[in-house]
Amino acid sequence: MFLWDKIAFGPISSRRLGSSLGINVSPTNVKICSFDCIYCECGWTLEKSTAPHLFFSVEEIITAIEAKLRQCQEAGMPIDSITFSGNGEPTLHPQFDQIIDKLIILRDQYYPKTAITCLSNATQLTNNNVLTALQKIENPILKLDAVTEPLFQIINKPTVSISVERIIKHLQHLNGNFILQTLFFKGEIDGQYFNNAAEPHLSLWMNVVKQLHPRKVMIYSLDRNTPAQGLEKIPFKELREIARQVQELGVEAIAY
Repeated sequence: MFLWDKIAFGPISSRRLGSSLGINVSPTNVKICSFDCIYCECGWTLEKSTAPHLFFSVEEIITAIEAKLRQCQEAGMPIDSITFSGNGEPTLHPQFDQIIDKLIILRDQYYPKTAITCLSNATQLTNNNVLTALQKIENPILKLDAVTEPLFQIINKPTVSISVERIIKHLQHLNGNFILQTLFFKGEIDGQYFNNAAEPHLSLWMNVVKQLHPRKVMIYSLDRNTPAQGLEKIPFKELREIARQVQELGVEAIAY
């Protein structure tokens, strides 16, 4: 497990986003997240508090991003995406909307053709400021690994009071203008075996995809070390078959 040690890092080569400049708005010494996913590359969520003083300030974040963008521009480095990821859930930052507004100005100045991406678990869509901010960027990529509450609790282990039903309800507010991402995998946790790529979970997930009708679905499996042991990736052949079924719903889908 690891944590990013900078606010702005990369660009790195991303299997989904190309040349991606990473943005971490969380501390560099602790993961802050509203989930405690059993597969998270940053490890377990040890910090349950989301107190504002734990996060980098808007000024620190914007200063670091501008310095990095200037450096990349001067070096002639291509950037396909400026991506919020980092050490936890970026939309938990209390001034996330302000960061987005200021970043759009910087992006237009240094890399006007580059997309702004946010990898999010969608738990903060209940916050209108976050919802509005995500609607301003090109790639709001929102997680949905499970659509039933028992499986949601096994895989994502929320650290805040949220249900998957509520997340799905608030995803509807985006009117399909978002990218859905799902990590398919299997394993056993506390004696409970699961496989979110198998029935009945797969059909239930397909029904939600049909209901939400996002503009794209990103399907992938495990690629890095996980904090929970005994987890297994889904073969790429199966991922491609899931993508094919999504495409039959009239939704673009890509397996990675």
